[in-house]
Amino acid sequence: MGSSSEVVSTIVKKWREHPPSSYSLKVDSFKQLEKSTSFTDDKYQSRHFSSGGYNWKLIVYPKGNEKDNGKGFISMYIEIDSESLISAPQHEVFAELIFFVYNKKENKYLTIQDVEVKRFNALKTVWGLQQVLPFDSFNNPENGYVFEGDQCEFGVNVIVHSPLTKWEILSFNEKLQNPKFSWTVKNFSQLKEDKYTSNRFSMGAIQWVLWLYPKGDSRADGKWLSLFLLLADSKTLKVDEKILAQANLRVLHPLGSNHSEHKLNHWHEKNHMAWGWAQFLSLAELRKSYLDSEDSLTVEIEFQAVSSTKYSPII
Repeated sequence: MGSSSEVVSTIVKKWREHPPSSYSLKVDSFKQLEKSTSFTDDKYQSRHFSSGGYNWKLIVYPKGNEKDNGKGFISMYIEIDSESLISAPQHEVFAELIFFVYNKKENKYLTIQDVEVKRFNALKTVWGLQQVLPFDSFNNPENGYVFEGDQCEFGVNVIVHSPLTKWEILSFNEKLQNPKFSWTVKNFSQLKEDKYTSNRFSMGAIQWVLWLYPKGDSRADGKWLSLFLLLADSKTLKVDEKILAQANLRVLHPLGSNHSEHKLNHWHEKNHMAWGWAQFLSLAELRKSYLDSEDSLTVEIEFQAVSSTKYSPII
């Protein structure tokens, strides 16, 4: 089966009433403009104007830029001032260009845009359109582009894209050293407190603890063991920051089999520091099978991955 490709034009033309906001070039005699360019490489260059913190020139070829396949057309370009490039981050500037041609008959501007953002740098200081309008169509007064004798107007909007300064790099540490943490709770049947907290442990450069409710938290009706993984320090996370923990949380069977296990795969955030289960294991089953001969309960968590994120600007 043969393959085919489709050439998609990135040139968009449309009418608009609002004039250009970056620069306008009004000419009182198009014929004189055309004659004057015979001595300036067929082009007219405007004075510098500022847009987006950089200096630019509008360049118009009234008879077309033959060197750029523009013969028989009006050609328009934008050139960045080389001094502006020196001050640009990484010595390059990205900008959208919208070219304007006023039409008196419509009392609107015809805008012509290549929707692809242009990269200006030391190797490419000029971008534009070689075929804005056919010369004969533009120069015919009946079409409205030249008016009131021989006047015309060109313009441009230069929309500069700011350098990228806000980003994040998300990583997942899946090669954790010593990925397991075990916690043995002694004399389980005699525990009086509502909640117990394990020692801190480090995983993925983050400090964690486990919370254990021997009679269940407020949602467990006194019939369940509740178990949660928690970020140890409330200052670990800032607003909009989050850390993913993928792990298996277990209550170990004393004989080494039939462990009670649940899989964690949750993002820990500022307003949600703990994840786990209010009904992790029924107390009836726990007392029947999961306490060893010394009335101890062992909890284990095994991590598969912990995320880390670098931000700019640093939050």
